[in-house]
Amino acid sequence: MTEKRALVTGGGRRLGAAMARDLGARGYDVVIHYNGSAAGAQAVAQDVARAGRSGIPMQADLLDEAVSSGLVERASDALGGPLTLLVNSASIFEHDTLQDHTRESWDRHMESNLRVPIVLSQAFARQVPTAPKDRHGDPLPQGLIVNMLDTRVGRLTPNYFSYSLAKMALYAFTTTGAQSLAPDVRVNAIGPGWTLPDFDQPEDEFYRMRAAATPGRGPGAEDICAALGFFIDSPSVTGQTVIVDGGQQIDWAARKPSVNSSVNEA
Repeated sequence: MTEKRALVTGGGRRLGAAMARDLGARGYDVVIHYNGSAAGAQAVAQDVARAGRSGIPMQADLLDEAVSSGLVERASDALGGPLTLLVNSASIFEHDTLQDHTRESWDRHMESNLRVPIVLSQAFARQVPTAPKDRHGDPLPQGLIVNMLDTRVGRLTPNYFSYSLAKMALYAFTTTGAQSLAPDVRVNAIGPGWTLPDFDQPEDEFYRMRAAATPGRGPGAEDICAALGFFIDSPSVTGQTVIVDGGQQIDWAARKPSVNSSVNEA
């Protein structure tokens, strides 16, 4: 990619903020989308500027499709050219189950976690330049979309029902989007595990959960940024999901039987 212009949704806090800062350090000009976290987005923009790149906070309520459909164009105009990277990080994560989920919880999760990334990806693909040829005559994609999933896509539970279904659908879109948008745009995904405490979760509880991960530690924000960097640096990789969860999906240490157990595990 000759131009490095990125849009990170949900870039004013948590993993979105970490990735936006990391992209500035990697030489990207970054639009930091936010909805309510204006102060956080401004702080991230200042960090990107300290790295010598342009950081621009940009407010948008992505649950309003009239707003979300124009965000890519606003971002590319602000940065002075087509975007080459879209990170779909903005997300709603609220608890519901099959028994108690409502139309409102369903719509909020499906809109934020599935519909919005698809709408932004459509707009992103329309403005990405056609892939040129490298010295071997192979196409060199000029656009990269990275969807933020969740380790839950490989370890389903009945909790967070609407959220999990939306992320599973986004997982499928990562494959079908990669097929649809090749060769000009690659589409990949990152599935974080226990990386940051939930807003209402005590920190000591969170760190006990992380310590129980198979390698004895969970991922940090730097691990998520490293996965993003892998996709940036790997022009032949598309349609792939990297799970960054400290082994949460395999979770053997928590599930293996004692030596005296009569359970027969195949």
